[in-house]
Amino acid sequence: MNGPVTELRRFVRAALVEPVPRDHTESDAAFRRRRLVAVITLVVGAAVLGWALRITPGDPLFYVGTLALAVVWTIGAFASGKLHLGRAHTRSGAADGRAVVQSLALGTVLLLVFLVGALVVARIPLLREPVDGLLAHAALGSLPVVAVITAVNGIAEELYFRGALYAGIGRRHAVAITTLVYAVVTAASGVPLLVLAAALLGLVVGLQRRVTGGILGPIITHLTWSLGMLFLLPHVLEFAS
Repeated sequence: MNGPVTELRRFVRAALVEPVPRDHTESDAAFRRRRLVAVITLVVGAAVLGWALRITPGDPLFYVGTLALAVVWTIGAFASGKLHLGRAHTRSGAADGRAVVQSLALGTVLLLVFLVGALVVARIPLLREPVDGLLAHAALGSLPVVAVITAVNGIAEELYFRGALYAGIGRRHAVAITTLVYAVVTAASGVPLLVLAAALLGLVVGLQRRVTGGILGPIITHLTWSLGMLFLLPHVLEFAS
């Protein structure tokens, strides 16, 4: 029987370190086309994001802006070329399956890390005020609608950043570059902690993408984290006040 440390090492290796064998090779022409579409989508998406995050909290136009952003990421992702769901290592190692349980676990761990960090942020006005401004969109609007938009945008972001953009970069440095680009684009929000969150989340889902070869794992991890933050972060900040 293996101890908890051994089990943790096996999990990390299977989920974030050891790639599942696959062949996603495409022609040079398809690769160049994917890169061009990815760049155009990035420019348009960054502009739409910057506009959407500057809409006054409570303004219905915020819903339009964030959905428009999801449309940009999604169209760009599918227009770039074929996207793969990916495969994950199973516990037995005998065969590979979809990265569902691993992703739920990773998303939950990320969520807990950020909620613990929120206890510190709540006591630092310089860090808390931008976060409160971002959460005001949910507080002043319809929470169920914001939750749906959060989920839709999370899926769209992974379709593009860990789908189209990751594949367009190539095999070398794809994790580092997609993580950096994701953090830089998020900087349009003007919320330093959101940029930090994007960097950490981007790194984890980027490693998942490298291991699984697809977007399913990153999508599940992203949704677990983002929806958990939406519903739990306000309560944690209030508790710590």
